[in-house]
Amino acid sequence: MLEHSGRGAFIAERIGLPRFRAKLRQTGNGKLRAAFLGGSITEGAGASEAESASWRALTGQYLQDTYSEQQFEFINAGVGGTNSTLGAHRFEEHVLHGGAIDLLFVEFSVNDGEDRTESVRGMEGIVRKCRRLAPEADICFVYTAAPKNLTSPLPFNIAVHEEVAGHYGIPSVNFALRIYEGTQTGEIDWSLLAPDGYHPQDAGHALYAGYMREYLTSALGEEKNERAVRVVWPIAPLDPGNYEFATMLPYAAAGYSAEFRTAELLPDEPLMNWRFSTEHRAAELPGAEFSWSATGQSAGVLLLYGPDSGIFEYSVNGEPFTQINLFDDWCLNAYRPIPALFPVRATRGPLAVVIRSTESKDARSKGTGLRVLKLLVN
Repeated sequence: MLEHSGRGAFIAERIGLPRFRAKLRQTGNGKLRAAFLGGSITEGAGASEAESASWRALTGQYLQDTYSEQQFEFINAGVGGTNSTLGAHRFEEHVLHGGAIDLLFVEFSVNDGEDRTESVRGMEGIVRKCRRLAPEADICFVYTAAPKNLTSPLPFNIAVHEEVAGHYGIPSVNFALRIYEGTQTGEIDWSLLAPDGYHPQDAGHALYAGYMREYLTSALGEEKNERAVRVVWPIAPLDPGNYEFATMLPYAAAGYSAEFRTAELLPDEPLMNWRFSTEHRAAELPGAEFSWSATGQSAGVLLLYGPDSGIFEYSVNGEPFTQINLFDDWCLNAYRPIPALFPVRATRGPLAVVIRSTESKDARSKGTGLRVLKLLVN
C-alpha cells in the first residue's frame, strides 16, 4: 500500500533515493544520467513539444535548475504502446546505451494489462536488471492516470506494481491518485487536461511534473532525514520467471530462408510507436522461415506489424508449431513494433526457436507479410 507522508498518500518513500542524493552533493561525478523508461506518456505524447513540455522534460529541467553545478544527461526511454515486459527486454539498448545510469524512473501502470503475473515479471525484471547492471542507480516507480487507473485510490495495475515496489523498497509517486482525488472533489477536470483520457496536454504534463517535484524536493533535499529501512541483496524474486535477463538481439542473429530480404519502411509508409531504425528482415510469401538458438528461460520476437502482416507460427526446441495472430485495429493504419513472447519455462536452458509465415491472415489484413525487427530472449 502507499504510505502516508507529510505530503499526502500519493508518495511511498520506502528507501528513497540515497545514492542519487549523495552524488548530487559530490564533485567529480561527470555527467549524472537519469533515464525515463515507460510508454507514450513518458515519451511525451500529448505535450506540444515532448522535449520541453512533457513531465519527463520538465522533471529533467527541475533537476538541472536546482542542481546547476552538476552536469546531467536525461535519457528518453519512453516508447508508446510498450509495457513492462518489453521494457525489460529493451532496457540495455534504450537505457544503458551510453553507460551506467544514476537514476531510473519507471512508468508502465497504464500499458501493463490485466495479467498480474506478466506485470510482476516485467517490473521485477526491470528492477533486478537495473540492480545488476547499474548497481549504483536509484529507482522510482511512477503511476500515471488513465480510465482504468482512476477507478479507485488503488486500482489493479497500480496495486500490482506496488507489490514489486514494496518487495524491493522502491519509492513510488502516484500521479493517478492525485488526479483521482482531484476529480472526486471537483478540483480537476481530467477530460480537459487529457481529452483522450490518457495523454495529458501541456497543463496535465505540468501537473505531473509538479507532483514529481514535491517528491524530489523531499527525497533530495538538504533536510532529508535518512530512513532506517534497508534492503540487502540478494533478494529472492517474487516470480522466478521474471525478465531479469531479458534482452533484444539484432535480427541478424538469426538465420533466414531465401524468401527474406533486408528492408526499411519507406517515408510514405505509416509508422507509430517507434522512433528508432526500422531496418528489418522481411518476407511476403508463406513458408518463409527463420531460426536462432540461445540460452534462457523464454524467447520471443519483436515484429514490425502492420496493414499487410499475416499469421505466423513458432516452435521451440522441436515442439509442435503454434500459430499467432497479432493483427488488431491499429494495424489497419500503420506499422508498429509488436512483441510476441512465447511461454516462460520452469528453468533456464537451451532454446532453439523456429518461426515461419503461413498462408493464413486476419480477414482485415492485406497480406501474409512477416517483418522481423528484433529477437527477444530472457
